Amino acid sequence: MATTSVTSKRPNWMKARWWFTGSRPRLVITSLILLPICFFWIYPFLWTVSAALKSNGEIFAGLGLVPQKLEWSNFARAWTQAHIGRYFLNTVVITASSVAIVVITTSMMGYVLGRYRFPGKRIVIGILVATVFLPQGYTIIPVFELINGLGLSGSLLGVILGTSGGTPIIFILLFTGYFSRLPHELEEAAIIDGAGFFRVFWQVMLPLSRPIIATVAIMQTLQAWNDFLLPLVLTLARPDLRTLAVGIYAFRGEFFVDWSGMAAAATITILPIIILFLFMQRYFVEGIAGAVKQ
Repeated sequence: MATTSVTSKRPNWMKARWWFTGSRPRLVITSLILLPICFFWIYPFLWTVSAALKSNGEIFAGLGLVPQKLEWSNFARAWTQAHIGRYFLNTVVITASSVAIVVITTSMMGYVLGRYRFPGKRIVIGILVATVFLPQGYTIIPVFELINGLGLSGSLLGVILGTSGGTPIIFILLFTGYFSRLPHELEEAAIIDGAGFFRVFWQVMLPLSRPIIATVAIMQTLQAWNDFLLPLVLTLARPDLRTLAVGIYAFRGEFFVDWSGMAAAATITILPIIILFLFMQRYFVEGIAGAVKQ
């Protein structure tokens, strides 16, 4: 009550000055600046969803986002005629399997690099960091030859291993940074209780790295779900094993492109990733913050 009475007795010029220097106007001004930026940022996605509900003729009639008539048949055509349903199932299997493989392998490598000292450790980390700048196109031929040499060419397992093998080194570095910050007393207590290396890692350290696991799972899901070049090369002989990113090109013919069907297929492809990220974005932010915080 006292604060209210003091505030009410302030002159008008002081109230105006407080309004312009307080947090409220900054929030309003920031929102007004960011709203158009956000709109232009998400406009391609909005246009894709809009084009999925238009006819081919209406798509080229303008850049408006509101369809004159909702063409829900585009989604049915994308799901059945272009076999998007089959490609969707392939993508789910490949993505889920690659996430499991990547989380296990990168967490173990990150655990060793983050918790143990050994000769040449800095050199190993430097080599891993250097491979970040290596384009995927440079490694696709060795990966294809390796999959072919293992006799897995033209199989779903070959695509899964190929997708998992292209793991970004950033995942290993995230686990390394996180594990290096955990107290050593946790390991010492487990070792005193008779736990070995794998038991300490699996039952003590890995459960503590849930934020990083969520972050890696999201990033690997994005990478595997949207990957185009590697699945294209590995499924040339088996079109039935295509992923969604490759299957969308079924709408592109020699003389005609079904843009509305392609937009519908792209919308089907994007929506699961958006839903996944909305549910797990808190863990994603916590994982990034926890890995880089010193």
